[in-house]
Amino acid sequence: MAASRVVWVNGPIVVGAGPAGLSVAACLRERGVPSVVLDRADCVASLWQRRTYDRLRLHLPRHFCELPGMSFPDDYPEYPTKRQFVDYLEAYAARSGVEPRFNQAVTSARYDAAAGLWRVRAEDVVSGEATEYIGRWLVVATGENAERIVPEFEGAEDFGGPVSHVSEYKSGEAFSGKRVLVVGCGNSGMEVCLDLCDHNALPSMVVRDSVHVLPREMIGVATFSVAVFLLRFLPLWLVDRILVLLARLFLGNLEKLGIRRPSGGPLELKNTRGRTPVLDIGALARIRSGDIKVVPGIKRFFHGGAELVDGRRVAAEAVILATGYHSNVPQWLKGSDFFTQEGYPRAPFPDGWKGQSGLYSVGFTRRGLSGVSSDAVKVAQDIAIAWEQQTSTRS
Repeated sequence: MAASRVVWVNGPIVVGAGPAGLSVAACLRERGVPSVVLDRADCVASLWQRRTYDRLRLHLPRHFCELPGMSFPDDYPEYPTKRQFVDYLEAYAARSGVEPRFNQAVTSARYDAAAGLWRVRAEDVVSGEATEYIGRWLVVATGENAERIVPEFEGAEDFGGPVSHVSEYKSGEAFSGKRVLVVGCGNSGMEVCLDLCDHNALPSMVVRDSVHVLPREMIGVATFSVAVFLLRFLPLWLVDRILVLLARLFLGNLEKLGIRRPSGGPLELKNTRGRTPVLDIGALARIRSGDIKVVPGIKRFFHGGAELVDGRRVAAEAVILATGYHSNVPQWLKGSDFFTQEGYPRAPFPDGWKGQSGLYSVGFTRRGLSGVSSDAVKVAQDIAIAWEQQTSTRS
């Protein structure tokens, strides 16, 4: 179907209005380059605003999470709350003059080699009207957490109780007094279990795979800060060994709690596979006290509970899937092999920000908000050079 209207973009087309999209648009604007930012939601940072739980805070100290050109307010705590971070992002967009076009769900983006232009088709999620945006550059900024992962389980239809993804979870208030099975032991799974305990629920956490758990702070110093400092002088493999030894010293032997550490180090796994280590903010203490039960993987569900891979059965009145998210780039970016089938740039960090024919990516480094900022600056600088060359040629 032909689009209802065609819009020429005098600058890059940026897909995504989260921290990545806002950062690159702000950096472009600072260099005098206009852009159009498209997002399928009705607000900036919809993941943070619509799909996160109430008690969420930034897991890293705030200075590691700042976007280019704007610090957090001085009165913010070391680990800003969800609301504070959203306020910061909205203020960042306003100060930078970035005004995304909301409710624009990109369904396809393809490079027209004959014209030397990108053709991006988007549908208005309210009116259904289709628009084709045409421009010289395309910046993919939809991020690593665009779509939720919902695994299939045998017998799920027989369970009988509510099954929801963590993106729908707000607080444990609705689960007070109930047995809840939380599937997943990452930062979200651990924190949801902790929140459930605080609301007098009875959580069991499914730990299927090995996972690194690190203290968020050691003697008042953020563990991430320690890692960054050590990486200035030591190779990554040695820093990983030091972090594991420190974690064992501060947290004890977690295998006794049913939590196994992977053979690869925490930084190695984060960089190569995107597996973020868990930063403990109190869940381990509730596991030790018995308030949070740790159970192995699920074999199948039955009415009112689940059978585990070790043959045991666990009762549950509700299930929360803390099973994470994935990129959705392969669903809409057509005719390009810049991204893998999993939706990540093929070129490893730090080279995955630039493709061919004016294609760029921001926010796929597996390095959180610091990686977002680094990408945004490099992409904006590169496009600004091409922009200046193009405008000088025209004049």
